[in-house]
Amino acid sequence: MEQVIPTAGGASAAGQDAGTLGGWQQGGKWFSFEGHAIFSRMAGSGEPLILIHGFPTASWDWNRLWPMLVQQYNVLTLDMLGFGFSDKPTDYEYSIEDQADLFQGWIEGLGLPSVHLLAHDYGCSVAQELLAREQEGELPFRIASICLLNGALFPEVHNPLLIQRLLRSPFGGLISRVLTRRSFERNFRGLFGDQNPPDRQDMEDFWHLLTYNNGRGILHHLIQFMEERRCHRNRWVGALQKAAQPMRLISGTADPVSGAGMARRYRELISDSDVVCLRNIGHYPHFECPWDVFSAYREFRKRCDR
Repeated sequence: MEQVIPTAGGASAAGQDAGTLGGWQQGGKWFSFEGHAIFSRMAGSGEPLILIHGFPTASWDWNRLWPMLVQQYNVLTLDMLGFGFSDKPTDYEYSIEDQADLFQGWIEGLGLPSVHLLAHDYGCSVAQELLAREQEGELPFRIASICLLNGALFPEVHNPLLIQRLLRSPFGGLISRVLTRRSFERNFRGLFGDQNPPDRQDMEDFWHLLTYNNGRGILHHLIQFMEERRCHRNRWVGALQKAAQPMRLISGTADPVSGAGMARRYRELISDSDVVCLRNIGHYPHFECPWDVFSAYREFRKRCDR
């Protein structure tokens, strides 16, 4: 695994100016992974909590939950390679395993002996890979708990959007390059519930993160994680089934991609499953109803400490 050079300090500054995308970027720091610049943020104190974002967005997804979490925990997050403000190389074999290498090296470089994971969507697959590595004795740190938000944990019940299927097709490169903001917004808005959809500024921010540093041109490379989920299905599902640490799934059940059906499958396959369902909430519960997610997460952590 390539050496990761982590940033040091800056935790208090990263806790400020998180209310706008510009402030979020200014409060972050960059470090090097395989020669590429990775954007990160750290704030708070207490036990380390690692936030792992989803596709096709970035760590900014957590901004509404961030002020609540940093009051309780030492919160760390980053934009994975190919996402947000991190580098987006065009000639690169993106993979979940590589993103797990990124997190593993970052956490090891920071000298953290134990971390809690809170992951969403694509990030759930990264968390599953890290969990499998821990069970195989390959992690230099301990995963103390895992909380998952609307991820395709079980590929057999994942229902990808049409745009996702097109990006995976032989025409994916063309689709990626010609994707318009209008098409992106139409597809992206369909992921949200009716309770708190993104407004015009939210969509401006999401689009900026997607297109920053030619990000639109690599979407067809990033989307190959859907095939990885199928290839690694037994290993990653098995990691959840064998997990010894506390786990909770927080599910926005109005999510058309990995909502109610995913929660049902989780209950079927995970013994003593702990599931919190949020009605009328879509694929981004931490964005749509951050207080409900924070309350569910805080209760989960209190239970972990008993």
